[in-house]
Amino acid sequence: MSSLSPAELVDRLAAVGASKVSYTRTQTLVRSYMGAAILTLGAAFAVTVSTQTGQPLLGALLFPVGFILLYLLGYDLLTGVFTLLPLAMMMRRKEVTWGAMLRTWGLVFLGNLGGAITVAVLMAIYFTYGFSAPPSPVGEAIGEIGHGRTVGYADHGAAGMLTLFVRGVLCNWMVSTGVVVAFLSKDLLGRIIAMWMPIMLFFYMGFEHSIVNMFLFPSGLLLGADFTLTDYLVWNEIPTVLGNLVGGVTFVAVPLYLAHGRRSAAKAAEAAPGSVALAPQSELVGATR
Repeated sequence: MSSLSPAELVDRLAAVGASKVSYTRTQTLVRSYMGAAILTLGAAFAVTVSTQTGQPLLGALLFPVGFILLYLLGYDLLTGVFTLLPLAMMMRRKEVTWGAMLRTWGLVFLGNLGGAITVAVLMAIYFTYGFSAPPSPVGEAIGEIGHGRTVGYADHGAAGMLTLFVRGVLCNWMVSTGVVVAFLSKDLLGRIIAMWMPIMLFFYMGFEHSIVNMFLFPSGLLLGADFTLTDYLVWNEIPTVLGNLVGGVTFVAVPLYLAHGRRSAAKAAEAAPGSVALAPQSELVGATR
């Protein structure tokens, strides 16, 4: 398997990050809507496998299927753009201004939320025969996840909030590592293997992923779980989003820049004091998250 050097990898990631701000509003919304929809179908699959087999490790082993599919189709997740755009800014890609970055983050968040809730509604129908019967065992398991990971944190007060935030940090450390290492390899199989490992780890360890939670918790509410929308927002989604942001920037983007990107960024600035051109579109196909 051929692969990039670390310095080449950082240059490519910066080009991918810069490309994110070049899409139209519609393109960004569609890319993020579909990214979340495919990822959360993968989450539903993993929970189904874990519940029906009683083997959580098997569910974690299979969960990366959704992540890999959305990557191969070139869709986006908030967790990835939390890392790629700051890295592109650090690498002095002039397309990535603060305004462009915040706009892209906001659009990706909205698109991801729409895709995840769509799947939540469809799966709630699936688990209840169109709300005409009690939830299936898998539906009950999803409801229990929502209860345990909202009220369960609230029961511990400030310590629970800290734990939730740290799990969000750890999650995007692994998820963004999966995004990054996918670009190391130049062939399809190498990319799939590279992504699989950190994504399996985060899911099995129960770290908090803001996009997966946009599916799990609305699903739980639709299926009658014992927590409220406020519980979900305050005791999961908002702290998870913040933790995902800190994890992606602090443990992925900044170390890559400091270890491999500072010299490249300085050379790029000297060579092109004006605008920096994007990488060819062919190199950006599959850029995601």
